[in-house]
Amino acid sequence: MCEAHAFIVKDGEEKKLLESVDELQVEGDQIRMVNIFGEQKILKARIKSYNSTERKIVLEAVK
Repeated sequence: MCEAHAFIVKDGEEKKLLESVDELQVEGDQIRMVNIFGEQKILKARIKSYNSTERKIVLEAVK
């Protein structure tokens, strides 16, 4: 499996939001993420970057 860890950029630093994300849906200006344990997060953000080698999703908050 290729789960990734999700981070959000806050004050110029990356803060971990959710580990082992295996589902990500973009719905307008909202992103919904679900991890392998069924934990879910929904937030107003956009994808800044994704790196499959590092298994890392970086998000930016949308105002």
